[in-house]
Amino acid sequence: MLKFSNFLFTESREPASDARVIQECLAEAKLCDELGVEVIWLAEHHFDGNCAYVDPTTFAAAVLAATKRVKVGFAVAQVSLHHPMRLAEQIALLDNLGQGRLIVGLGRGTAYNVYEYQGYGIDWQEAHDRYAEAEAIMLEAWTNPQGVTHRGKFWDIKAPRLRPDCFTKPHPTVLRAASSEEGALHLARRGLPFMMNVQSLEATRQRLAAYRAELATAGHDEAHIARCLEESWVWRNVVVAETDAEAARIGIPAFEAMQEQRRVMRERVYAEQGIRMVKETVPPARVQVESALIHGSPATVAAKMAEIDRTGAGGVICSFRLGPMPAEVANESIRLFMTRVAPEFQPRAAAAE
Repeated sequence: MLKFSNFLFTESREPASDARVIQECLAEAKLCDELGVEVIWLAEHHFDGNCAYVDPTTFAAAVLAATKRVKVGFAVAQVSLHHPMRLAEQIALLDNLGQGRLIVGLGRGTAYNVYEYQGYGIDWQEAHDRYAEAEAIMLEAWTNPQGVTHRGKFWDIKAPRLRPDCFTKPHPTVLRAASSEEGALHLARRGLPFMMNVQSLEATRQRLAAYRAELATAGHDEAHIARCLEESWVWRNVVVAETDAEAARIGIPAFEAMQEQRRVMRERVYAEQGIRMVKETVPPARVQVESALIHGSPATVAAKMAEIDRTGAGGVICSFRLGPMPAEVANESIRLFMTRVAPEFQPRAAAAE
């Protein structure tokens, strides 16, 4: 069965709105829990207002305390910005608070806002190497009862056994973000699931097919390949309304305003710092309405989700609240999705069982 989740990635354009938007995020999480959403994903972004609650580890504690059944995942924690032992300890605590409801999405860090690195005194060009070293330390901390002894490029650590132990054994589910096909294939060779950024349907289809083929080439059997696909997620922006016209009316302007806000931020950072971390010569799929936004009536959106289902993806990370969209509009979209779109996929699960 295709799983559905909500990416709680809500912007706050002015400092004066931060407190209100953070409370609206928490209310949206509670609504998702009541409606049966599979996972609430949390982002991490600093200093730019693109993510109102800023820190997924802190906010995850509030979400886990306010909900009963929904899983809470990171999409993603920017590992290069954290001390790995501190992050491992925080995650172990969250895993206990949620009694196994945590999914640990890991990524190296932003590719657009150099202030996120400068604010933590980190060279952005070190992000990939920091991520690799930190991930190894975290896995060791969670699984080695003798503790961690590590001498590396960025950290020298000698620590006894991590406390508390993880609730989930040997540790919470860990997912890695892959922003490129090569990243996805690298994870396939390791036999690991992945999270895909926003792509067109055709790119999603091609990437998942290549990922499946690489899993087989690496020697993983069909059962393992099926598990990896079941645990892999793709991301889309989603707006549901009673009619296609209404969904377009509310969804397209919000999506375009969100993209414009982020474009302006990136250009401002470049003007101030003279650093462009990613060079793009053509508009990427994530900023184009045709590829990045699914909008329409429940029937239209269900048909689009069925297309994604046929790619082999295990789940869809849906961003419902886009840019300046009011909370009540996003909440109604979520209600329509969970009551009139998601049930269309339940008979498939029953048949499989």
